[in-house]
Amino acid sequence: MKQAYEYEVIFCIVNSGYGEAVMDAAKTVGARGGTIINARGTASLDAEKIFGITVQPEKEIVMIVVPAKIKDDVLHALYKDVGLQTAGQGIAFSMPVDGAVGLTPVEEK
Repeated sequence: MKQAYEYEVIFCIVNSGYGEAVMDAAKTVGARGGTIINARGTASLDAEKIFGITVQPEKEIVMIVVPAKIKDDVLHALYKDVGLQTAGQGIAFSMPVDGAVGLTPVEEK
């Protein structure tokens, strides 16, 4: 039986300089904050040919913990605003959060 999780963590990997655009997109659908980490990609030239994109080695990884009920909305906003067909060339995925401390509940409006 599938366990329901209260929170999900979304990872979005974008070209360097687009981390703030990730947060802007996520906040439009209810995310409250995230963490941007500098990273370096290792995609091969074959990946560039397959996906039809130019791979820049400098990346930013944005981690955003969100209530599970808005995860799909956030992923859709990221796809639209910073996805592979944009200058950010982002990919995003989510994972369930088994436990968390230090998160304050979002007040319902």
